Amino acid sequence: MLRHTALFALTATLLAGCSDFPELDAAITPAARMAGYPSLVPIPQILTDAQDVQITEQSVANLQGRVGRLQARAARLRGPVVDSATRARMRKAIARHR
Repeated sequence: MLRHTALFALTATLLAGCSDFPELDAAITPAARMAGYPSLVPIPQILTDAQDVQITEQSVANLQGRVGRLQARAARLRGPVVDSATRARMRKAIARHR
């Protein structure tokens, strides 16, 4: 069994080495290729622009709502990926094939 696993791993590794390198130059659009470099902005100007941003009651409420939605999503993702009935069925199938 170990010999088959090692042979499979070696074959998969060798086949992966035979693949073509992706054509990355074609991923850049002509417009992006011709675009100029971004301009550098002095730090005092950046700080002045940052001070103009105001946190309002609405932005706080929006952020708190987003936090709540993200926490609820994280709680759902912490649950089991495979339900117990499917897990039991998979274990029975594994036991049959041993």
